[in-house]
Amino acid sequence: MTGPRVAVLDYGSGNLHSATRALAAAGAEVVLTADAEIAAAADGLVVPGVGAFAACMDGLLGVGGDAIIADRIASQRPVLGICVGHQVLFARGDEHGELVPGCGIYPGLVTQLKAVRLPHMGWNEVHAPESTRMFAGVAGERFYFVHSYGALSTADLPDDALVTTANHEDADFVAAVEWGVVWSTQFHPEKSGAAGARLLRNWIATL
Repeated sequence: MTGPRVAVLDYGSGNLHSATRALAAAGAEVVLTADAEIAAAADGLVVPGVGAFAACMDGLLGVGGDAIIADRIASQRPVLGICVGHQVLFARGDEHGELVPGCGIYPGLVTQLKAVRLPHMGWNEVHAPESTRMFAGVAGERFYFVHSYGALSTADLPDDALVTTANHEDADFVAAVEWGVVWSTQFHPEKSGAAGARLLRNWIATL
């Protein structure tokens, strides 16, 4: 018996294969694709991403990824964003003073973390709301982060979104969001050991 079919969106970003392997290990039937029809038909869509916000948006736009994401959400089809795949779901990204439009699924801005030591790299605790499904079974665990940018404000996010935060050098940022069929993480669940594997299984169980 195969698990739910999950499409990992291939738009030129890195980290595709580690995400694909982790999802397969978590029980999904995984396909790596840039095909809009395949992405639309899958039970779940994963949007990975590493590097710069602007470069990831260019790649997404090049394969129509913004429309693929928006169409899935409009039809209540699950989407999971990871790292910069989480960031591009916001309305805008600010890199070096240049504002770049994002996918606009969440309102708000992605900007540089307010920290001296960048990138924020390594294992960090997260603070999830009690009603979370994403972090079921992994409350209090640490997850693996590699980033210099993030969403710093939770105020812009929808009132019914479940927002998980983390802290780097005494500055909070959005570590994860659960909002209906949209889940996203600033950290890398595929690099977060047993806790990350459980989180992926939690998502796959919703498909």
